[in-house]
Amino acid sequence: MSSLVVPAWAWALLASLVTVSIAIDLFAHRGDRVDSKTRALVWTIVWVAVAAAFGGWIAVRFGAIAAEEYFAAYLLEKSLSVDNLFVFLLVFGALKIPAAEQRRVLTWGILGAIVFRGALIFAGAAAVQRWHALTYVFGAILVYAAFKLLRGGEEEQKSPVLDWLSRRVRWTRTLHGHKFFVREGGKLIMTPLFIALIAIELTDIVFAIDSVPAAFAVSEQPFILYSSNLFAILGLRALYVVLAGALGNLRYLKYGLAAVLGFAGVKLLVASWVKLSPLASIAVIAVCLAASIIASLVANRRDRRISQLSLQDAQTHIATSEQ
Repeated sequence: MSSLVVPAWAWALLASLVTVSIAIDLFAHRGDRVDSKTRALVWTIVWVAVAAAFGGWIAVRFGAIAAEEYFAAYLLEKSLSVDNLFVFLLVFGALKIPAAEQRRVLTWGILGAIVFRGALIFAGAAAVQRWHALTYVFGAILVYAAFKLLRGGEEEQKSPVLDWLSRRVRWTRTLHGHKFFVREGGKLIMTPLFIALIAIELTDIVFAIDSVPAAFAVSEQPFILYSSNLFAILGLRALYVVLAGALGNLRYLKYGLAAVLGFAGVKLLVASWVKLSPLASIAVIAVCLAASIIASLVANRRDRRISQLSLQDAQTHIATSEQ
């Protein structure tokens, strides 16, 4: 696809829509009330609908190919953002951050991610336009990331970023309500909330080094890349509430995410010889995710059935022994 000519007003429209969306989200979630899963699911659907509506506008304004690239990048970023949620769970669990405060940390974390990813996308797009061979570097990074994710599997039980922070900064282990800093002994020190925020921001930077190059596998247009990233990030807080209790049961999801990363990496590496449409990319990403989720649910059902049979056998054995 040739370079997309995006007028200034389209960028202004994107900025306005994101600003209004953030304002609505903050207003709807003001106070200390913890969202129920049902309410979080409703908000997740709302943000997906907003992202889909923007994709529809892209189709009308810039054409079907641009819209396909947008939806492929959005699905890719949305799926890879799920890997962030695993780390969020580890960080909040390790620091014993209550649910009411997790939302506050995630809000600031998402705002930071919007700024950083924008800088990374525009820098990456400019670099790719000047040195197109950089796409091969991106491809190699993604293939390595996929291998690392597979090798790590589900054995990771702590956050390396959190461990690193704990050893290098002065902070109190005691929560102090909403505060990010408190004074102890006349010195200003960090609370667990601020440690969690730094850990989440640094984690997003690490994941963005994988996910942003992955988006270049489906588009090299800054407008497409940044808008898809923004809308994928916007609903991350609600998605966290929806999936927080279920992530541990999706035992094969890591393999699906690794397959998505691997696919994006290989696509970049062979782009000079093999062309794959954005629509085909959407299909591959969806199949990888669906297969890993379905396999997890089937395995969970099988384990429950085996547990029930084992319990029945044990009860039968006890009854027989008593006779």
